[in-house]
Amino acid sequence: MIAVQQVTKKFPSVVALDNVTLEIKEREFFGLLGPNGAGKTTLMSLIVGYLNADEGTISIDGKAVSQDNLKIKGEIGFVPQSLALYDELSALDNLEMFGRLHPGVESKVLHERIRERLHAVGLYERRKDKVKSFSGGMKRRLNMIASMLHDPNIMLFDEPTVGVDPQSRNAIFDFLESLNHQGKTIVYTTHYMEEAERLCNRIAIIDHGNIIALGTTDELLDKLPYDETVVIVKNPSTLEQQNTFSEFGILLEEDDHFELKPKNGFTLSKFFTRIEEKGLKYQWIELHRPTLEALFLQLTGRRLRD
Repeated sequence: MIAVQQVTKKFPSVVALDNVTLEIKEREFFGLLGPNGAGKTTLMSLIVGYLNADEGTISIDGKAVSQDNLKIKGEIGFVPQSLALYDELSALDNLEMFGRLHPGVESKVLHERIRERLHAVGLYERRKDKVKSFSGGMKRRLNMIASMLHDPNIMLFDEPTVGVDPQSRNAIFDFLESLNHQGKTIVYTTHYMEEAERLCNRIAIIDHGNIIALGTTDELLDKLPYDETVVIVKNPSTLEQQNTFSEFGILLEEDDHFELKPKNGFTLSKFFTRIEEKGLKYQWIELHRPTLEALFLQLTGRRLRD
């Protein structure tokens, strides 16, 4: 459905995208996972037609996307990171105003969509309240439905959960999953690997303007040279044995535990034999499924959120 072919976009001080090629399928929930500054927002702005590529092409169903192609823009809903709401107006007034920007939507249809989507994101009871009284998460939810009142088949969401509370995050997840189940094609950017793993059918990992990995979560994790992440409870005994753990791979320190990313040739038998030699208790050790965070570290040498 969406074809990005050898796209490069440069700004005066940086190459935001460097020869990017990917295809997003119809009805797919597609994730762009990468740290801040990786090029995610630039790619979204190109897909929606806010920017033109310096090199390469972007097309939707074979039709070229550009700043001048207003018809293509009308087929997409775009939810940017920044909020586009009027604080002094009620939620209902905001939606009615944004809905009137789409002259092809009849008044009766618009009002029904507003009602349905306010219910869907849990804001119907607050519809007459001014937006300035809303929490950040509530504003995010309202901003989302304001961008889709023309009922587009393609929805782009750029970091929609940044700075929101857990309740709003879960409401956003549920709403996006329901949209995808209704047949909407969703492109979703995030730097939270947990979100990408939960929501997305396929994921492109992007860094410094390059797609460095692409596939389903299982396909991506198959690229790791190991099958487990070793989690070690942090306590006085394990703190003394950091050098021992580091013999087996890269040791990362978290608030209350260590994470060991095993190196090539790692075996559990060798690891636990060494642990036993040091007199450490097995209950301090847990084996976890590897994560996309671990893959990003493997590919780039740094953490996803560094």
